[in-house]
Amino acid sequence: MYSSSLADAPAIREPLHAPVAHLVRGGVTEGVHYGSVVVLGADGQVALQLGDIEAAFYPRSALKPVQAVAMLRAGLPLDGELLSLAAASHSGEERHLAGTRRILELAGVTEDDLRNVPDLPYGPEVRDAWIREGRAPSRPAQNCSGKHAAMLYTCTLNGWSLDGYLDPEHPLQQAIAEIVEDLTGQRIAAVTVDGCGAPLFSVSLHGLARAAARITTAAPGTPEARVADAMRDHAEMASGAGRDVAALMRAVPGLLAKDGFEGVEVAALPDGRAVAVKISDGANRARVPVTAAALARAGVDPALLADFAGEPLLGGGEPVGSIRPARALDPVTVRACA
Repeated sequence: MYSSSLADAPAIREPLHAPVAHLVRGGVTEGVHYGSVVVLGADGQVALQLGDIEAAFYPRSALKPVQAVAMLRAGLPLDGELLSLAAASHSGEERHLAGTRRILELAGVTEDDLRNVPDLPYGPEVRDAWIREGRAPSRPAQNCSGKHAAMLYTCTLNGWSLDGYLDPEHPLQQAIAEIVEDLTGQRIAAVTVDGCGAPLFSVSLHGLARAAARITTAAPGTPEARVADAMRDHAEMASGAGRDVAALMRAVPGLLAKDGFEGVEVAALPDGRAVAVKISDGANRARVPVTAAALARAGVDPALLADFAGEPLLGGGEPVGSIRPARALDPVTVRACA
């Protein structure tokens, strides 16, 4: 599985995170979000780093585009909406459930073959509607069901056993691990279990950004380009209506973006510029503005990112403060990378 050209696995250590965002209320810093940020230039070199971009960490669902590339390389024939769903952390809308069932149908399997955990929909409005209607948690409703359906489809195409498809030693997961290492350019540091039950591979934040850049700069028609095209063209299928990551892809032409639990986001442009963000405490309220600020540092027009500056801090129902990215991320005071 290992290539001699791969870098060693990142060190497993307590990350040396740095302040990446400040909560400012009434002119006073009320709180600080720590984390790490990397910005890659179009040449692949690190143009900015904050915190610890080389320590081992878990990308969570931000790694799903890489997993989708691996399945395409293993013969998965999906494109368009269904491929976007295969890389999704979806909201559990009816289109997501219908898409998951379509992939299962193409694979010749049923919902009973899924091994992701039953759950209510991830999208708050969809989840609330399910609860009002008395609907129970289900595997298709869980936000990773598209990925799991695609995993089953990949197994049937290759003659791999459906039983144990989530075992790290299963041929499917071995194939995915190989592509994780190929695209990140480094050996995997550790393997554990993600929230959905699938293997989760630990790489570095730098490696995650490098993988996203390799996906967006790949030649047309390659598995990497197919994943990027599907997610950009069907952003709501990869997430859901009203989700910030879909809105970001709509706002910035050519941008591929994917979020993950625990404050992770990765985004890349067609020329190879890329950013990756990890918020130490997992807060989405910091993830969104920090990602936007990192993209501005990468040279994206700040006007395109205005809607991603973060929610205001309220006092008595009125705005009295905001979440401000660290000054090092400000493209006005620090020259944006080429």
